[in-house]
Amino acid sequence: MPVLPAILPLLILNNGYSYLAAGLLITAYNLTSSFTQPVLGWLSDTRGLSVDVSISLLISAVFVALMGIASTYSMIMLFAVLAALGHACFHPAALSLVSRLCTSENRGRVTSYFVVGGNLGYAIGPILAGALVFWLGLPGLLILIFPALFMIFALRYLLPGGIAGARGAHIAPEPGTAEAPIKKPFMILMVASILRAWAIFAAITYLPMYLVTQGYNLVTASTIVTLMLLAGVAGQIVGGHISDRYGRKEFMVLGLACSIPAFYLFYVSSGMVAIIAILLFGFALWSTFAVAVAMSHELLPRNVGLASGIMLGLAIGFGGLGVAVNGILADQYSLAAALGTIPIPIAGAVLLMIVLPYPWKSLNRHFNRIPAR
Repeated sequence: MPVLPAILPLLILNNGYSYLAAGLLITAYNLTSSFTQPVLGWLSDTRGLSVDVSISLLISAVFVALMGIASTYSMIMLFAVLAALGHACFHPAALSLVSRLCTSENRGRVTSYFVVGGNLGYAIGPILAGALVFWLGLPGLLILIFPALFMIFALRYLLPGGIAGARGAHIAPEPGTAEAPIKKPFMILMVASILRAWAIFAAITYLPMYLVTQGYNLVTASTIVTLMLLAGVAGQIVGGHISDRYGRKEFMVLGLACSIPAFYLFYVSSGMVAIIAILLFGFALWSTFAVAVAMSHELLPRNVGLASGIMLGLAIGFGGLGVAVNGILADQYSLAAALGTIPIPIAGAVLLMIVLPYPWKSLNRHFNRIPAR
């Protein structure tokens, strides 16, 4: 997924594309992936129509690689859309397999491992693609097909049941989440996830520019953002473990709420204090991502593919669109003003999580221990 942004500068330089044309490639990829994932998840749940995870991985790798030898803009656009379809096929199928491996006691932890794998791939992708095109030019992307071929055999060996074994991999609802009334809670969780994704993308998009205006050079600013993302990776693992033990709703409220003061501490401070604060912000905000996915599986236990497609596709896609609001604020007022509004959607997500009809685990334990008078 992150290979395309990494090769855009070379596409612009070699082929003379405008910034708009180059940006449309990213837009086409993101829109295709985000808005087809729920459909593919629904087809998997209701019709049993799904693509094996290894094949979906190969589809993405092949069409990303073919962008390196495409001779026309229309071919590159077509390959971007087809690669996005492979990406869209992967998440519902893969998370159905993940769901089959989970129990109510370890769902947060196991789901966090899956999500962290994607985060690490997202971090490695630009480095790998950049090295390939630096040494071999755009045709060097063809080498990306080989790790995908290796993973086909690895996945078929490790998961001999393939995607067929994941069909019907439904889970029992958590206490208090009976199957009949789960649609409204899931919608609330989805909106909260959109607001969180909005804050995440706004931070990633505008934080480097803001840091440069504060006197950091571009390399240092990019390094700080990378460290924030790595803190988020650690946060997701910690969040998965804690949510299994103390409750997912409790952790979602706490993680989202803690990110707000951490961000404002960064906003009003400087030097090492500001850097530590932004790392705490990344840790707290990102820690809720895998937990939200685990909650979606528990709220839609008979539609895990659809839930996965919405949480990793639709919610992220709509959240990314929210960044345009911050851009308008930056143009109308200032970059600092646009950045300062990032906690607002997080606060909205906190309120939604508080009213979400989902059981409190730790609080229920506490009150059940108090003897009646």
